[in-house]
Amino acid sequence: MCTLDAPIARCEAARTMVVLDETQMECAAEHECPPGRECPLQGCFAKVSGLYEAHPELDARMRRTSREAAH
Repeated sequence: MCTLDAPIARCEAARTMVVLDETQMECAAEHECPPGRECPLQGCFAKVSGLYEAHPELDARMRRTSREAAH
């Protein structure tokens, strides 16, 4: 049996249960939400994914990618 301790909520846009301990961008990618879709759970997601705590190199990579995209 598997237990899940992460907060979850029902997303009516994706018509599924989603995990809220990830960022909204990660959730949108996971559930293949189209660009521009208004998220009914906006503001409920983690600001920083738990993945970054376990893998700090991901945080550095995401920051570098977002800076490059801004230029």
